Amino acid sequence: MATLREIRRRILGIKSTQQITKAMKMVATAKLRRAQDAIIAARPYARHMQELISYLVTKVDPSLHPLLSRREERTTALIVVTSDRGLCGAFNTNLFRFTEAYIAEHSNDQQKNDRKIFLYLVGRKGNDYFSKQWKYILGRQINLFQTLNFGNARQIMDTLVTRYVDGTIDRVDVIYNEFKSVIQQRIVVEQLLPIPPKYVQPNPKDLRTLAQVDYIYEPSAQDIIDALLPKHLNIQMWRILLESNAAEQAARRMAMDNATENANELLSLLQLEYNKARQASITKELLEIVSGAEALKKGLE
Repeated sequence: MATLREIRRRILGIKSTQQITKAMKMVATAKLRRAQDAIIAARPYARHMQELISYLVTKVDPSLHPLLSRREERTTALIVVTSDRGLCGAFNTNLFRFTEAYIAEHSNDQQKNDRKIFLYLVGRKGNDYFSKQWKYILGRQINLFQTLNFGNARQIMDTLVTRYVDGTIDRVDVIYNEFKSVIQQRIVVEQLLPIPPKYVQPNPKDLRTLAQVDYIYEPSAQDIIDALLPKHLNIQMWRILLESNAAEQAARRMAMDNATENANELLSLLQLEYNKARQASITKELLEIVSGAEALKKGLE
């Protein structure tokens, strides 16, 4: 059995750790509230941007725009969005496994056995993990979640759109944690380039409604969609960064809450062990006193 001093030292250590986890939970809760408000505000704009493009693309020939036209996919750029900091449970670990499964599946495609996958790493944890084992790194963004702004999304997409237009890459996918609720995050893979059919095929019901009204485009529908498609990609990337940020704060809050609860359980067990050890120590001292008294009594007799 451990000594009383060792048990007291462990109790003090766990209490100190518990204070840290409680403080981190409070910080994550405050950040989560702001991140949740940001993603709730961004989702409608991103959705309406998709609807607008779905309508405008019916007025132009999709094959005339490089971001809409499809070609043989020999190279893929995969954006992996992780966190910059740890202590957020399985937030990054699950995403690493998902990404590795994605790479294994697409690298072993028998029909595209010469397909090459480049990684664009967003977040320090993803950079630390994949830089050691994957040689095709297209780019990286580290420590952007501390001062997250729209310019980060634009910088990422500017790089990838340039590489896509010049033919360096033929497809762009992104893997990230989607924020569902405080207790649930879902890993999602989305295709950004070429802009997939779900973004360019309008809803027939919407078309029947919109067909009753037509518009005069200045300078032209083609020029407008040329200007809107890059903005659309920037908006979608911004939404993804906000989703990941909110999911990270939710995962960290849950991890710190679980750590605090586990500390409470350990403290209860250690307190019980401490009481047993203290009781054993008192009993031993009493036995020694009684034994000493009996020995003294016999010596006087």
